[in-house]
Amino acid sequence: MPEDDRSDEAPIIMTKSLRKMYGPHLALDDASLEIPRGAVGILGPNGAGKSTLFKCLLGLISTTSGEGSVLGHDIRTEGEAIRSKIGYMPEYNSLDPNLFAIDQVRYAGELLGMNSKHATQRSHEVLEYVGLKDQRYRKIETFSTGMLQATKLACALVHDPEILICDEPTNGLDQRARSFMLQTLSRTVTEGKRSVLMSSHVMDDVQELCSSIVMIHKGRIVVQRSIEDLVDQVDREIEMSIWGGASKMQEALSSSGLETRRLGRVIRVKVEDESTIDKILIEAVNTGVQIRQMREYEPDLEDIFLLVMDKLGAEIKGTEDLMTPDHTGGI
Repeated sequence: MPEDDRSDEAPIIMTKSLRKMYGPHLALDDASLEIPRGAVGILGPNGAGKSTLFKCLLGLISTTSGEGSVLGHDIRTEGEAIRSKIGYMPEYNSLDPNLFAIDQVRYAGELLGMNSKHATQRSHEVLEYVGLKDQRYRKIETFSTGMLQATKLACALVHDPEILICDEPTNGLDQRARSFMLQTLSRTVTEGKRSVLMSSHVMDDVQELCSSIVMIHKGRIVVQRSIEDLVDQVDREIEMSIWGGASKMQEALSSSGLETRRLGRVIRVKVEDESTIDKILIEAVNTGVQIRQMREYEPDLEDIFLLVMDKLGAEIKGTEDLMTPDHTGGI
């Protein structure tokens, strides 16, 4: 590849005014992107256009208009070169239960054009890397969910791709396996100097691994920022735990002109100015409720996502709406 494609400053993916029509349906609407190296979260509700975007980037489907490149390769004419530098870890089960893990990963390498000897050597290396060194000669049908996910990751890494696309990589994992998966992906970025594009409905996982996000809604790129920048732009809130009348307290706060959000006994109040806390305390006295705890709330990625979707008018009640409903499609 051209030398500058590996520079830390150059985006790994660039698109300009990318559009894709399926008959009268507009699946991508002037999508312009600059995705940097590192770990990037790809978020959006079902049907937002994530799958179409990646199919266009991989050269699997033609674009209606616009242009783009992946690692310096034109998405319109160099799809095969792009795909040779991409590893894909699907959400759905793509493994043969009758194969040993070593044979499954070697086969994945051979499908990508590696000769058998090189694919075998790499299979041993990547299975050790994902924590399956001692399970290499076990049949996949005996594997736990965590081991299955690790095997899929090994298949995606066997040809040493520049970019790894992971669709729900922690789905179904217990806390220990989840932590190991995220640590492995983090090592791939920090030590392996590779890039990871991660789609997940678990916002804590995205926030733990990724430094920036891309949000897609109705085929449009609606957010493309670092997580740190997004957190800084969210309104400050005071969070309090109420005992003895949370509904009454919320009504009183709203009547006094304060903007509130309620989660059971927890109420969050938007900080308007220095008088906000005084107003909260006054209404607590007036309504006779007890404030058991009060602190400044630190927003997380789930808050940011739901706030963005709310502003866009999307019917999103929680991040479970990000899940692929039939588990047969990609991101």
